[in-house]
Amino acid sequence: MPTIKDVAKRAGVSVATVSRVFNNRGYLSDEIKQKVARAMEELNYHPNDLARSLHSQKSNLIGLIVPTVKNPYFGELTHYIESYAYEKGYKILICNSLRNEKKEHEYIIMLKRSQVDGIIMGSHVIDTNDYHDLELPIISLDRQLGPSIPYICSDNYQGGVMAAEHLFNSGCRNLIHFCDGLDVPLLANQRTAAFIDTCEKLHVPYQRFEFSDSQIIDFYEEPFIRDVLEKNPACDGVFASNDISAATVIGVAQAMGKKVPKDIRVIGFDGIFLSGVVRPKLTTIKQPIDAIASYAVEYLLRMMGGEAVPTQTILPVALVEGESG
Repeated sequence: MPTIKDVAKRAGVSVATVSRVFNNRGYLSDEIKQKVARAMEELNYHPNDLARSLHSQKSNLIGLIVPTVKNPYFGELTHYIESYAYEKGYKILICNSLRNEKKEHEYIIMLKRSQVDGIIMGSHVIDTNDYHDLELPIISLDRQLGPSIPYICSDNYQGGVMAAEHLFNSGCRNLIHFCDGLDVPLLANQRTAAFIDTCEKLHVPYQRFEFSDSQIIDFYEEPFIRDVLEKNPACDGVFASNDISAATVIGVAQAMGKKVPKDIRVIGFDGIFLSGVVRPKLTTIKQPIDAIASYAVEYLLRMMGGEAVPTQTILPVALVEGESG
């Protein structure tokens, strides 16, 4: 395997000069740069990123922790984050926590050992004190980890209000809300709080049903949804806290012989690509996934450069009327 010394010898320059070329430090003529580049190509030499980071104190790596990219929302979010980071010269180390406290903790340790320049945290099940001990720039998505850690989210509360009001204005008078477990203090839980507040304000009967952790990670189980709908035949409107569970509700309702939206209306939350693929097309509260990713990368890079960024960034949501609600 060729070494930096082999490259220097082939290019006819010193090892220090080759190192300066790798790290783009100091003035170097185009001729020298071309000599080193030719030598690297001829020897099939690739500089060790970790070794370079020891010299530059910068790895150009960003850690991203999400519950699972199997979920299309986090898949799309990861896509945009990776794209924006790559445009700025950074690569992403993606970690799926599966909402497992031990796994999330191990990933944080791994990212620190990998000398990442910063972390975008989209999964949060461990104690928030663990994040403050990292001494790394951190941007949080959908959870407040503390006053010193900036967070970005969509306007979850307004989204819950919009969903309840839309179902009410469409004539629904017996509502069901499917949501993720509320044991983890995510800002997304405000969707549920807003839905309940609005239903009570409008004097609309409602029931809330929580998915278990295993259902959230392995996707929303049809038997659970079917059992709820069968026990509540008068239900004429459903707000699901994400598009995947909403699409599952549509499938289950249709399998039970219910027509959507004639017999039962369904609204989701997220606005992922899938919402326009299911039939009938899903009515949903759309999050600005692209913008969330853009802000996350921009703010993290600014923090890595020593700049201050807003501690709270809440982005607007929009009701996208499909055919299901």
